[in-house]
Amino acid sequence: MPTGVEVAKVAIDDFKEIQRYMHLAKKENAVETYAELKKKYLSLKAILNVCGVNLTDIDEIKE
Repeated sequence: MPTGVEVAKVAIDDFKEIQRYMHLAKKENAVETYAELKKKYLSLKAILNVCGVNLTDIDEIKE
């Protein structure tokens, strides 16, 4: 069973990756792709908030 720290680390890594893809999708004007990525972004953001992670420094999208 993963610990809270392990869950937070995986979520942070996934959060950073999703943001990178969101930047690319926006740059390429891939509206549908961006919308799907945003769903995952919001889910990860919620998980990180529950874990008590301060998103101030890592949230580049700020939506």
